[in-house]
Amino acid sequence: MKILTQSSIRNVLIAACAAACLAVGTAGRCAAADPLVLEAEQERVSVIERISAPTVAIFDAKGTGGGSGVLIRKDGLAVTNFHVVGGLGPFMKCGLNDGNVYDAVIIGVDPTGDVAIIQLLGRDDFPVAQIGDSDALRIGNWVYVVGNPFLLATDFTPTVTYGIVSGVHRYQFPAGTILEYTDCIQVDASINPGNSGGPLFNADGELVGINGRASFEKRGRVNIGAGYAISINQIMNFLDHLQSGRIVDHATLGATVQSLSDGSVVIDGILEQSEAYRRGVRSGDELVSFAGRPIRSVNQFKNILGIYPKGWMRPLVYRREGEKHEIMVRLRALHRRTELLSTKNAMQPQQPPGEPQPPDGPPRRPGGPLPEHGPLIPHAKPPEIPEEFADLYEQREGFANYRFNKLHRDRVIDGITRLGEFPAGPWKITGSTLSGDAVALQMNDKAVALTQAGQPFFQDLDEPFADAPPGTGGLLAAMHHLRQMLIAPEERFTEFSYLGSEPLDGDGERVDVLIATRGSTTSRWYFRKADNALLGVDTEIEPDADPCEIRIDEWREFDGRLFPGRFTVRHATEDVAVYDIQQLQFGAPQE
Repeated sequence: MKILTQSSIRNVLIAACAAACLAVGTAGRCAAADPLVLEAEQERVSVIERISAPTVAIFDAKGTGGGSGVLIRKDGLAVTNFHVVGGLGPFMKCGLNDGNVYDAVIIGVDPTGDVAIIQLLGRDDFPVAQIGDSDALRIGNWVYVVGNPFLLATDFTPTVTYGIVSGVHRYQFPAGTILEYTDCIQVDASINPGNSGGPLFNADGELVGINGRASFEKRGRVNIGAGYAISINQIMNFLDHLQSGRIVDHATLGATVQSLSDGSVVIDGILEQSEAYRRGVRSGDELVSFAGRPIRSVNQFKNILGIYPKGWMRPLVYRREGEKHEIMVRLRALHRRTELLSTKNAMQPQQPPGEPQPPDGPPRRPGGPLPEHGPLIPHAKPPEIPEEFADLYEQREGFANYRFNKLHRDRVIDGITRLGEFPAGPWKITGSTLSGDAVALQMNDKAVALTQAGQPFFQDLDEPFADAPPGTGGLLAAMHHLRQMLIAPEERFTEFSYLGSEPLDGDGERVDVLIATRGSTTSRWYFRKADNALLGVDTEIEPDADPCEIRIDEWREFDGRLFPGRFTVRHATEDVAVYDIQQLQFGAPQE
């Protein structure tokens, strides 16, 4: 995006023409406006009509309170603020500017980033916003804030305010809660109570943010021209995690940082359990860049870190004694699990500082009665959830709506199902490494045994997994998890769920991720989005240990089943071996 788009130039001309008319003071001369100015005005009107259609008015089941949202997918997927829907329950009401009211169900929430996604129901052809690039915004760009401030629109036609980008990459402190606005967009267009969760559009009508907080005059509820929106790029990083139905968490490096008098940002303290520490980062090291962006202040580092979900891998460059080091680091969870699961933080509305609660009770339209339809009608009791939608919500610890996790898990696991049916009895795999070492692997429900280059390795499944063979990170554990996954993952893992998506190995293609856990061992399974093809698995034999990483190079058919025919094993950034499989047998070994 250029700093001044065609729309921006035309809007400047409109303002100039209006000023000229005021200077002349003659209405007749103003009427003879330049055609370019009239064309620009009509273009702005057309953009507003287009961006109003996917803007959502959100209410609780009683029709009191709520906020705004925006549709991003034709099947009804919409984005809003967590503090808008956190206390509304699993179902809510939503109004569009077509005058209709739709039921909606919660899918996933991000209490830290103040984001939630919901699913509007009843159609598969909802109007949608076009996703833009929030990193392309520059100070001075024109923007539109769209939503339902003060619940003014009884017919759900949203209110539109117009202004400029006042600042980019702003950092807003948590202010006593886990809610934290990082890398957000500051605008001077009015954001008022009720605008929360609504869209921020650029001059071309592209969605670039979700409006969330604003500064208000202390003795009233009047916006003073400083509003903040969560960048759409951050939301797109989290979107698949939110679609997993989870209460999602943000990332931390596992280190604290401070600024020195010379302007450098250095590591102040670091957890020895963190991957950053295992990759060589130590206290006193200078941070040069993170995720491809330079680090020049503590807030700037927090800004960048805050836009990523926990578990993502990101590049980090640090300097020690004048020498630069470049590493790839998997990020830790920002919060303890109990913090996100607590009722206070996870399931109740969190009003951002400076944004008061919506008014109590339904709004009254000046000079007229309430409409005959929609959630603005006060109810003596909450309406019953339509029976056809009752199966769209499933409660489970750690999830906002476990039902949607199962939908995405089943979609992704189809990539495993297509490989064929694998029996539960003994398996024997034979082959070699590319370096010429003979390999024989035997597995059943009690043990895993590997012979490589004449050296035996054994793992009793009743015992904690070990790093065997040494230096692999637990290849025996990884192969055991592979067997369980191919046989029946839902039955053989204590936890088996869809996590979301991430760039493979930190800089590769965006892939879907499944999580499988049994005991203290967890594996992350990577599937190509286009066709659900399994690309690899990382198996961690215990928390905060470097995993055994398997990347599948080639699939081969064995007795009508597809199995990894060649795969690379890595551990702690080092390639361990490439395995070439020649034979896969099932059943008791022959005498």
